[in-house]
Amino acid sequence: MHSIKRKLYIETIGCQMNKSDSERIYGMMSHFGYDTVSENEADFLIVNTCSIRQLSEDKAYSKLGNWGQRKKRGEKLVIAIAGCVAQQEKEKLLKKFPYVDLVFGTQNIYELPALLNREGRICAISDKPYAEKEYKIIRNKNINAWLPIMEGCNNFCTYCVVPYTRGRERSRSLDVIIKEAKQIIKEGFREITLLGQNVDSYGKDLNDKPTFAYLLRELDKLDGEFRIRFTTSYPTDITEDVIKTVKEGKKICECFHIPMQSGNDRILKAMNRRYNVDEYKNIVRKIQNEIENVAVTSDFIAGFPSETEEEFKDTIKQIKELNLDYSNTASYSPRPNTPAGKMTDKFIPDDVKKRRLNELNECIKEASFNSNKKYVGKTLEVLVEKINFKDGKRMLEGRLRNNKVVHFQSDVDNIGDFVRVRLNEASIWCLFGQKAD
Repeated sequence: MHSIKRKLYIETIGCQMNKSDSERIYGMMSHFGYDTVSENEADFLIVNTCSIRQLSEDKAYSKLGNWGQRKKRGEKLVIAIAGCVAQQEKEKLLKKFPYVDLVFGTQNIYELPALLNREGRICAISDKPYAEKEYKIIRNKNINAWLPIMEGCNNFCTYCVVPYTRGRERSRSLDVIIKEAKQIIKEGFREITLLGQNVDSYGKDLNDKPTFAYLLRELDKLDGEFRIRFTTSYPTDITEDVIKTVKEGKKICECFHIPMQSGNDRILKAMNRRYNVDEYKNIVRKIQNEIENVAVTSDFIAGFPSETEEEFKDTIKQIKELNLDYSNTASYSPRPNTPAGKMTDKFIPDDVKKRRLNELNECIKEASFNSNKKYVGKTLEVLVEKINFKDGKRMLEGRLRNNKVVHFQSDVDNIGDFVRVRLNEASIWCLFGQKAD
């Protein structure tokens, strides 16, 4: 597939890890003479896919279809599909989409330049972890930078395809992470978000066994004015040391994303989650009691196979009792190769899943509003992310350390500034305030 094309666009679908992968592809390909351009300008098009839900997969296929039409109209394009769907479906994608030139998986990113020099249509999928190569990273121009610390997952939740598409847990070395963090700070980013399917497992596969808490402390020591975030945490892997480190850290944000998925013990067991409701509650309560102004967010699935109405109501009950600050929700979507995806005789009807999801979302709205109301009257630090204009007023939008969104008026502060704001009004999804004197 000899290519003299030098204009690249990546459509990124899914999680932060995919966004980080796309930034690394952009940086690597710039080394080989490719410019980052808009979708319509590009002659090398990549869709970086997510397979966590069918909706994400369908979105990727729709994008490929649009590009295929352009190719049929005579545009000279190279079209590629990458990411988790590529890793999952492999050669099937070349048969399904005759206009696709290249399929490459999550472990083949650094092979891309060589793949483009091969003849014919190519499928490059490997289960062997890739050898990381040093190229510059072209990050999105905002205040937050993604920094992967590990990849893969060993948990094998019965609904989740990640272990099959991202492989087993693999930690990046401490030195590599620290070096990349220093570069991020040098480039002027104000937040670093550490990424991993299970960040609390960091270091277990490395020779010297550095812990996640140790990594956080080392990053917290770095010079500069910036924040450190991390996602995602597995409930029973959160250690006392991590909680203490977040509490004492100067730059580490008081925010934990801890997916619960269900508030019912039988369903948790069917999901192969390694905790029960009481264990999850104890972890959340400890964090909430130990750390001031902390936010705990979660994920929940509505309509997991065999879930009864009473078991679903248990989830609603736990969301209310736990005082969660916010949660992501989704109706169950069967995924290939997963045990739950084979439980076809226990699937919940779509109309029931939709109703339960709507009920779940209403509960999340109430929880978010109740959480936001607790901050009215407090004066806290906001990192400015956006400038908007409303009714002729210059309105700034930013986030507290615990990730809550805040809007306030200022004519002098700018994106990237840290501003003390007195919070005086709460809504469902955000807070409003005024700059503190």
